[in-house]
Amino acid sequence: MSKILGKIFGNAAGGVVEKLAGVADKFITTGDEKRKFQKEMETIFIDAEAKMEENVTRRWEADLQHGNWLTRSIRPLVLLFVIAFTCFSIAADAGFVGFDLKSSHTDLLQVLTITCVASYFGGRSYEKSKNLYDKK
Repeated sequence: MSKILGKIFGNAAGGVVEKLAGVADKFITTGDEKRKFQKEMETIFIDAEAKMEENVTRRWEADLQHGNWLTRSIRPLVLLFVIAFTCFSIAADAGFVGFDLKSSHTDLLQVLTITCVASYFGGRSYEKSKNLYDKK
C-alpha cells in the first residue's frame, strides 16, 4: 500500500501509511480484520489514483480540443525538448562538447525523460484505445 500512496502523494505518504497501520493495529485485533482493512484501504487508494489519472487525461483532452496551437502542441514540444537535451547531454558526457553535468542533474534529466516519454506515449495510447472503444 505504501507504493500506491507514494505514487499519489510522494515521499510524505510513507509516514501516513505507517500512522494508518499503527491506528489500525490498535483497534483491529484479528488477522482477518487486518487483511480486510488493508484490502479496503488499497482499494480506496487505487480508486483515488485512477481518478487522478482520469483527471489528467481529461485536462489533456481539453487542451487538445480547445485553445491555440501552443496548447495543442505543448506535449510534443516538451517531449522534443527533453529528448534533444538528453541527446546533447549524452554528447557532452562523451566529451564531444566541453560541458560537464553533475550527477544530480543527470538523475533529474533521466527522470524527466522517462516521465515525458511514458506519459506522452502512454497518454496517446490510452486516448486512441478509448476512442476505438467508444466507436464500438
